[in-house]
Amino acid sequence: MDYQDINAKTIDRWIEEGWEWGKPISHEVYVAATQGIWDVKLTPTKMVPHEWFGDLKGKKVLGLASGGGQQMPILTALGAECTVMDLSSKQVESERMVADREGYQITVIQGDMTKPLPFADNTFDLIFHPVSNCYVREVKPIWRECYRVLKQGGYLIAGVDHYINYIVDEEEKEIINHLPFDPLADEEQRKQLEREDAGIQFSHSLEEQITGQLEAGFTLLDLYEDTNGEGRLHDLNIPTYLVMRSVK
Repeated sequence: MDYQDINAKTIDRWIEEGWEWGKPISHEVYVAATQGIWDVKLTPTKMVPHEWFGDLKGKKVLGLASGGGQQMPILTALGAECTVMDLSSKQVESERMVADREGYQITVIQGDMTKPLPFADNTFDLIFHPVSNCYVREVKPIWRECYRVLKQGGYLIAGVDHYINYIVDEEEKEIINHLPFDPLADEEQRKQLEREDAGIQFSHSLEEQITGQLEAGFTLLDLYEDTNGEGRLHDLNIPTYLVMRSVK
């Protein structure tokens, strides 16, 4: 089975079990957003600064691996014309459910971001990309595709993993893994993910995450860090995620 098939099935199961990133927003949260009261997250604890988005009215937004009915409904309520693409059938289902419930239009695509994105060049004003490329072995092609489908002057707002989560044990007390963490190349790392029911995940260096964007042609404008939101690393205030705002 292709590793992305494993990830799609794993995430669908997580959603059935109540996964935080698979819970659609409520009607009340959507209505509040239409009144200008809103926030969205890319990582566990910190909200994305409002000024990173600018005026979204009439802007074409791609939610890349951003299904689940959490962020795209908010951006739609702010006036954006949204398209969402996600590998998980459950995340796609939730996105359609919220749109039907609130009566707005959104383009919903179940797709794999390891393949060329199914959009023309220069299509979007903004790409919103929550932490998800940890489920993908090669991230640089994703940055190149993001650059291609963005308009000149368009923004990429992306959350990524720091890789620290992949070197520690499940209790986050000991360093047990070498880098890169690649379960397709390391049988013991694959078994570790199976024991933790974590799908197929990969560590990525900051070179891949940051320099990969620069090589694609982006200019990095701003960034911030975030923690896991729980666990020992969080208690020690050790950041494990990075959020970046870049422009084409």
